[in-house]
Amino acid sequence: MTFDGYEQLAFSRRDNGVLLITLDRPEKYNAADEGMHTELARVWNDVSADPGTRVAVITGAGKAFSAGGDLAMVERMAGDYDRVSHMLKEMSDLVYNIVNCEKPIVSAINGVAVGAGTVAALLADVAIAAEDAKIGDGHVKLGVAAGDHAAIIWPLLAGMAKARYYLLTGEMITGAEAERIGMVAKALPRDQVLDEALRIADALATGSQPAIRLTKRTLNNWLRTFGPTFDQSAAYEMLTFLGPDVVEGYTALREKRAPRFPSAPPSGPVPA
Repeated sequence: MTFDGYEQLAFSRRDNGVLLITLDRPEKYNAADEGMHTELARVWNDVSADPGTRVAVITGAGKAFSAGGDLAMVERMAGDYDRVSHMLKEMSDLVYNIVNCEKPIVSAINGVAVGAGTVAALLADVAIAAEDAKIGDGHVKLGVAAGDHAAIIWPLLAGMAKARYYLLTGEMITGAEAERIGMVAKALPRDQVLDEALRIADALATGSQPAIRLTKRTLNNWLRTFGPTFDQSAAYEMLTFLGPDVVEGYTALREKRAPRFPSAPPSGPVPA
């Protein structure tokens, strides 16, 4: 099969059935708008069904892996029930299609990975990050609940204490720190990341395909177990897209200032 119908993902076939997928909006640091989000959700079904692909590698064009959700898309979604409902389904498709993809997925996190991009980066079966890459889930800083993928994978990779800290504060971590706490398999100098991801992919592509695929399927039962937790987090994220805080969140980002969320007005000390 071919992958000609994609506009914001680029494809390159390598030896031994390795398929390189590149998030291809470098002028926007590969931020995901509606088009890219749709393509990211559906591509894993195509990868799984493609007889010419044994392993997929995903990376970003230019300096970033993916700089999160396109701010214009966030503005269009805020307060729009129909858009929010559509995104809720598509968000679920993105996560579960990665989890259920028959073929192994390797991510080469070559730069910043935030929002929708982080879904593919961290749900990949093997994640390789640049030591200086910035990885994070900044939903709370936007004024929406952490949904996407965070609740299903961060506690499993990093433990509950680290997951709570980073998801409640929205702070970013470096690739080096992500390796230290178990979020990624390896952290390397940036210029080595893609080569190492392709080396790993080639090893997987030349190994026993039933053995590797069935091992992946078994391991991903850990993620399927936490499916209800993910479903709830996704619904809560979309619920908060219908509230007032997200409007202040994207406005503050546009104006490059700290947000003043309506739900947290400034106040003095509570009298004793």
